[in-house]
Amino acid sequence: MSEQTRRYRDGPGYDHDLYPWSPLAKREAFPWPDRARLALAAFVHVEDFEIDPPTGAVADPRFGGALGSYFPDFQNYTRRLHGLRVGYYRVLDVLERHGVRATVCFNALAAEKHPYMVERALKGGHGIAARGLTARQIISQTMTEAEEQAYIGKSLDILAAVAGRRVLGWAGQDTGESDRTPRLLRAAGLTHVIDWPNDDAPYAMPVAGPDAQPLVSIPNQTEWDDAELFSVRHVDPWRYPEIFRSALEHLHAEGGAMLGFGIHPWIFGQAFRIKYLEEAVASIGDRPGIWRATSDEIADWALSAWDAAR
Repeated sequence: MSEQTRRYRDGPGYDHDLYPWSPLAKREAFPWPDRARLALAAFVHVEDFEIDPPTGAVADPRFGGALGSYFPDFQNYTRRLHGLRVGYYRVLDVLERHGVRATVCFNALAAEKHPYMVERALKGGHGIAARGLTARQIISQTMTEAEEQAYIGKSLDILAAVAGRRVLGWAGQDTGESDRTPRLLRAAGLTHVIDWPNDDAPYAMPVAGPDAQPLVSIPNQTEWDDAELFSVRHVDPWRYPEIFRSALEHLHAEGGAMLGFGIHPWIFGQAFRIKYLEEAVASIGDRPGIWRATSDEIADWALSAWDAAR
């Protein structure tokens, strides 16, 4: 029996050393700025669906056009392009009408091909995070460490060249990771990762050692992500406002949590769905005690709070 397996069987609830075990019943509410009860963050995923990805690339088969199915896959390719040409602008307009600053998570090649999309995000006061290279090249355990390190570095370099600055957050394409990814992200100078759906509040990943600044895990609450709901589970779009409000009300009442919601412009930016995103976001209204924040702001606040608590 491996040491990892033994820890899973005999340890206090965790199966690796990436983060400490922390059940909700044994922790204090996370302290948000100005005693806010809830942090709210929108994650807008801008993706490049390559028509001809390199040999050996790994893609998520859930969303159609899996590698090796058929070529050229113009149907899936152009469906994603609708998000870049149309849906992206509809989504940002909705969020801005209701005072929500998003974190726009860019595939590096999407940013490189469409730099005006990065400019639009920055002009609207939104944050920027990295999302790997393309939607059809995701991180997986099949990579060597050197290959993964080069992939992360290339993604960050391309995005920095377009945005004019280095980004600090990573929202991996389809949450693809290896068991090395958090450590490599921290080594690359990133402060936070938006991949893990295992909590409703930020937590520390001490992947650089106990005395170094941790990587902040910002929850990726995939249960109400539009791709998961509409493309995977085939939930009717009219259900979304109810789902969003239910999560918002419960987390706000509980206190110390965050509501992050993932948006793919090729999905939610469609003409028959966009009104349901608007209805959901409008339900935030002027509810007190909600901090609308980007992932950079959430990570900075978490690191400061943990430093102060030492």
